[in-house]
Amino acid sequence: MRAVLIDDEISNLENLRTLLEKHCPQVTIVATAQNVRNAVDAIESHLPDLVFLDIQMGELTGFDVLKLLPKRNFEVIFITAYDQYGIQAVKFAALDYLLKPIDIEELMTAVNKAEHKLATQIQTSQLDFLLQQLKKPETTISKIALQMQSEIRYVSIAEIIRCEADNTYTHFFLSGGEKILVSKSLKEYADLLRPSGFLRTHQSHLVNPKYVKSWLKEDGGILLLMSGEKIPISKPNKDTVRKLLQQI
Repeated sequence: MRAVLIDDEISNLENLRTLLEKHCPQVTIVATAQNVRNAVDAIESHLPDLVFLDIQMGELTGFDVLKLLPKRNFEVIFITAYDQYGIQAVKFAALDYLLKPIDIEELMTAVNKAEHKLATQIQTSQLDFLLQQLKKPETTISKIALQMQSEIRYVSIAEIIRCEADNTYTHFFLSGGEKILVSKSLKEYADLLRPSGFLRTHQSHLVNPKYVKSWLKEDGGILLLMSGEKIPISKPNKDTVRKLLQQI
C-alpha cells in the first residue's frame, strides 16, 4: 500500500515512519507533509492508497485537508494526541484512529483493516459522512456508521432498539426487525451512545429508552421493551438506570 504521512511535527513523522518500516512491511511511504497545503499537494500528486492524518495541525486540522480534496478515494487512519475536537465524529463514522504515543499492536491492526478494505474493494462514503457530521454539534449527531463484514451501514440512532454483547462483537437490533453484527465491543458503543440517552442496563445490554415500556419488579428489576423483549438490569446499574428513566 502506498502511504502518505501527515503530521506537523517532524519527530512524530519520523517515529511513525520507523514503526511502519519495522512492523508494517506492506506499507510503502511515498511522501510526508507537515502542513495542510503540502498535505493536499502530496495526496494529489502521489494518489496514495492510505493516508495517516494527524487531526491537530497548528491552527488548522486534518479535517481541513479532507475538505480541500475534490476526491477522497483512499483509506485514512487518523492520529491524535488526545480525545479532542472531532474524535466523536470519527468514531460515529466507524473510521480508525490511533492515540499518541502510537501502540504497535493498534497500528498493525489498523493497517491490516485498511489493507483488507482495499483488497476487497469495499467502497464506502465514510469520509463524506464524517465531514457532514463535523458540521453539526456532537449532541445533534443523528446517524452512526456500523462496519459489517462486507459493507458500512449508516443507521439512524433513533432506529436502534438495543445492543447486545457477543464476546468482542455487538449485535444491533433495529426497529424494522433487522439485526446487525458489528466487530466492536459493547463498551465502545455504550460510551458513544451515552450522550444520546442510551442505558447500560447490564454488562451485555445497552438499551434505547425510547423503546422501554415498563420496569418489571421480577428478578430484582427487568426492562420490558415495546417489542415484548425483557432486558436484565444488573445490581450495580439498577439505581443509575432507574434515575435516568425517571428523567425521561
